[in-house]
Amino acid sequence: MYAIGVDIGGTKSVVSLGYLHRETWEIVRKGEKYVTKDYSPKQMIDCLCRDITAFAKEVAGLHLIGIGISCGGPLNSAAGIILSPPNLPGWDDIRIVEIIQECTHLKCWLMNDANASAIAEWKYGAGRSYHHLAFLTFGTGLGAGLILDDRLYSGRNDMAGEVGHVRLRSNGPVGYGKEGSFEGFCSGGGIQQLAYTMVLCEKQKGKANHWSLDRTSAADVGFMARQGDELALRIFERVGKMLGEGVSKMIDLLNLERIILGGIYMRCEPWILPAAQAVIQEEVCLESLGCELVPSQLGESIGDIAALSIPLYWRSKDE
Repeated sequence: MYAIGVDIGGTKSVVSLGYLHRETWEIVRKGEKYVTKDYSPKQMIDCLCRDITAFAKEVAGLHLIGIGISCGGPLNSAAGIILSPPNLPGWDDIRIVEIIQECTHLKCWLMNDANASAIAEWKYGAGRSYHHLAFLTFGTGLGAGLILDDRLYSGRNDMAGEVGHVRLRSNGPVGYGKEGSFEGFCSGGGIQQLAYTMVLCEKQKGKANHWSLDRTSAADVGFMARQGDELALRIFERVGKMLGEGVSKMIDLLNLERIILGGIYMRCEPWILPAAQAVIQEEVCLESLGCELVPSQLGESIGDIAALSIPLYWRSKDE
């Protein structure tokens, strides 16, 4: 069977066409990657609808089960509305499901991106055979999708798993609109803020002259870490410690078996994991120790496969 996935992210948005073959998604086509900040919501939706229509024509007459839309929260997935995600400025009360269904005449479902990713990893990736797991996005923002007792847990109004909003320190990098939050320390924007502060501090000591204050993105820190740069490694050590604090609270609260991480963690695990594990070992209740931190098995395709998994998940729930 075929499905169309729409991945709306704070950095980029893209449409994919996938085919489910022997419990594995094959990406048949991918549309253009649209830089989210360069488009108004209407312009972006017009682009996405154009790509959806083109892909639907390619599989006309075949078993196309529908469209899955993956997007950061807060959302009202039941009503198909994007509310006001902090990483999508201007996307306020967008009735995305209604708009895309009217444009394409195809059944459409909306889901929080962390929830969709958790389902994708649980069914097709690093979460197979596990019953109690979480997926952390660790990208532009930080959110968690929760699979508890073999079921997606989304809470009263889709806000379960918004761990990025949890405050870990009274001050620090800002994420999810809150200083010192989990997202502030463990996201692309947070790492950029943390790097700027640490580079500035070193420059005031007459050090880190090879660093530019204009080049402090998470990608830049990752590049410098691969070169063995001592400051970059210290930045990631700090990130790892805060990740350890955040996930320790999740492990104690939810008694998880496995936490799967995407995005920046997936690309920078060697420099983040040791510090995170040290904190977990010290903080977590003895009976809950043993929860594994692992990178996404679906890799850079996680956003596509997450969106493609949504129609199949909701169809199975409706049956």
